[in-house]
Amino acid sequence: MTMQRKSALLATTLVTGMVATAAAQATEQVCSAATLHGLYVFSATGFNVTQNGAVPKAIVEVIHFAGDGNLTVPAATRSVDGAVVEVPPNGVGTYTVEPNCVGTITFAGPHFDTFIAPNGSEIFMIQTVDPTGAGPVLQGIAKRVWD
Repeated sequence: MTMQRKSALLATTLVTGMVATAAAQATEQVCSAATLHGLYVFSATGFNVTQNGAVPKAIVEVIHFAGDGNLTVPAATRSVDGAVVEVPPNGVGTYTVEPNCVGTITFAGPHFDTFIAPNGSEIFMIQTVDPTGAGPVLQGIAKRVWD
């Protein structure tokens, strides 16, 4: 093998190795409870499924994530079957965040599975448990509006 071919082979091997390393780093797990911090606005729509059929449901709320697995809700308004209610402020809850940016949020009642942008700017949420026994079909997005 000529010196030029050896040099080209070495260069190709180095570049391939660097690309593989960069790709591995890009797929590393990057999330933790600290990923969620600051104020978010959560907006969601869906239905409560009851024995009488599907009842429309919507909510807009402000959520403050403390960065440590705890949260508060300074403001929220929801509509269920057209009845609009302002929820009393300062509700509380907890959340978990796995290294792969998947987690949960639990309020005093509703529970959500979450999928979090690695930089924490957005949280995609779907309701999974409702203690009243009604079947929820509610999904939405929480966006950070203030750090």
